[in-house]
Amino acid sequence: MANKNKKTKSARSIALNKKARHDYSIEKTFEAGLVLEGWEIKSIREGRIQMSDTYVMVKNNEIFWLGGQITALLTASTHIHPEPTRPRKLLLHRYEIDRLIGAVDRKGYTIVPLKMYWSKGHVKMEIGLAKGKQLHDKRADEKERDWNRDKARILKGTHH
Repeated sequence: MANKNKKTKSARSIALNKKARHDYSIEKTFEAGLVLEGWEIKSIREGRIQMSDTYVMVKNNEIFWLGGQITALLTASTHIHPEPTRPRKLLLHRYEIDRLIGAVDRKGYTIVPLKMYWSKGHVKMEIGLAKGKQLHDKRADEKERDWNRDKARILKGTHH
């Protein structure tokens, strides 16, 4: 019982990018660390983070998270000048970076941020190698979701 409780505490969710799974079909996911400043960690602990409409970009063989907004706390030191929307470097193994860059360059994939969470006291980000969905793909997913819900309802109704 204690182990189960410990597990949920070690990987607590901070923020989700719900729109990403709607707009993209995710093929593979990676766990990346983030290079953050002290004031950013404190703001994340307070839940002052916005992850929708963010993206991941490759620059100089490194991967950066762009568009994410971490709002500074009012109690932040006067010695720092917080920049809420600065690009933040993602930390991955070299072979993972090479694989991502290859997929983006050759196969037309996109890298999208999926969620941010705590893992053993560190902030981690799950990023996904994704292909954009066409409008008809989104409609097909919606139809399938509706059908599965109706199917569950029908099955539930017949087993009384």
